[in-house]
Amino acid sequence: MAHQFYFNPYILDNLPAPRVGFDVVQDLSDPRLRMYITSRGVKTFFVRKRVHGKDKRIIIGNYPDMDIEDARSAVPQILERAAQKPITRRRKIVFEKFLQIYMNGRVRRGEDSRMKLERAIKRHLGGLFEKNVSEITADDVRSVIESISGVAIAGRMQEFLQSVFNFALEQGYVKKHPMQGMQKIEQKRRVRPLTRAGFKRLVNAIRQEPVQNLRAAFFMLIYGFAHKSKVFAMKWEDLDFNHDLWENRPLSDRAIVLLEDLPQAGEWVFPGRGGFHITDPRVAWKRVATNAGIPNLTMDDVYKFLARQLVWAPDREDLRMNINDLLDELMADDDNEL
Repeated sequence: MAHQFYFNPYILDNLPAPRVGFDVVQDLSDPRLRMYITSRGVKTFFVRKRVHGKDKRIIIGNYPDMDIEDARSAVPQILERAAQKPITRRRKIVFEKFLQIYMNGRVRRGEDSRMKLERAIKRHLGGLFEKNVSEITADDVRSVIESISGVAIAGRMQEFLQSVFNFALEQGYVKKHPMQGMQKIEQKRRVRPLTRAGFKRLVNAIRQEPVQNLRAAFFMLIYGFAHKSKVFAMKWEDLDFNHDLWENRPLSDRAIVLLEDLPQAGEWVFPGRGGFHITDPRVAWKRVATNAGIPNLTMDDVYKFLARQLVWAPDREDLRMNINDLLDELMADDDNEL
């Protein structure tokens, strides 16, 4: 039986490799998510699924190239695809129309994020629109990628096309993946700019944010120990103040105090426009980050910084205690958060 604990960067970074063969560990947050650790130290996320009477192990990706939250998010879609019967269709369809099928079937994004992706597709992949998907070659893809200025966007478009043609292969629109064996564009990893001194400046800058809803949301990025997409999509029905829980996550004392002071009206803890939750308050965050003297700081940098500072623990109560201790240490000189 696999050893179970909450997957987190601290524990996964320090998992010992077995002397021979491989070990398997299991995520307590989503028990469907597991990980191989080989004797060479390679760590690979995977899920198990019984497909057509046979036990199948499906690889998700290697850690740390894939974040833990990304691996958790991928589990439901992978299991859903594994349960589907393969479709064998061989009809011609132009790339532009096929992209609409892909976007509707596979892309799960907020409205703003989806529009941003669609603009990037029109700008950078237009050279493939009129070609039949089944007739697109590796040279066609390489030509489009090489015409994109900027390593970062070229790398993201390459990853996007890889996913699109994976889908085309699964659905039977192509017989062979045109990007098979294509060298991946190397991207320099971004250095995350937050330090302990910068963290204190960030807390002071958030305190100056004039919009109370955004101010509370930005503080919850600190108190909630989760990515911004999780924090901003928080629902009142997912909170259990009797047991200090948010879904299956322990809530810090500071998070509870903050949340209990907010008006509990509607579905969302941090409501936005049109009856939906806030999604990407980049203008307000840019103002906060600039005031903190860290203009290139992203909202998810906060989670990354805290996740590396935290002493993670498999027991929920121990983890909650460690979260409280870390926040008390980091904010020792800051008594008035809101």
